[in-house]
Amino acid sequence: MAISKPFIASLVLVISIFLFHLVEANQPEINESLAASYAPPKMDCGSACVARCQLSSRHNLCLRACGTCCARCNCVPPGTSGNQETCPCYASLTTHGGRRKCP
Repeated sequence: MAISKPFIASLVLVISIFLFHLVEANQPEINESLAASYAPPKMDCGSACVARCQLSSRHNLCLRACGTCCARCNCVPPGTSGNQETCPCYASLTTHGGRRKCP
């Protein structure tokens, strides 16, 4: 009595699925606290924005916009103006009118 090729193929498929589930079940779970320790540290947006906006003629407006951008991007470019290439997320945020949002 010969075993058919489709039967052998389906048997191989079932065994490979079973082995895949066994290997997957033995993988260690990633500890959430361990994963959180690899997240980049939160930036102190307040002091970074004070430094960024110190020469602005509209200081309060600059601080508000900078704070919003820093909270979203976790980054503020160095200096009082320019240098936006060091923080691409910060540079890419725009207003509804299409102008740059971040000072």
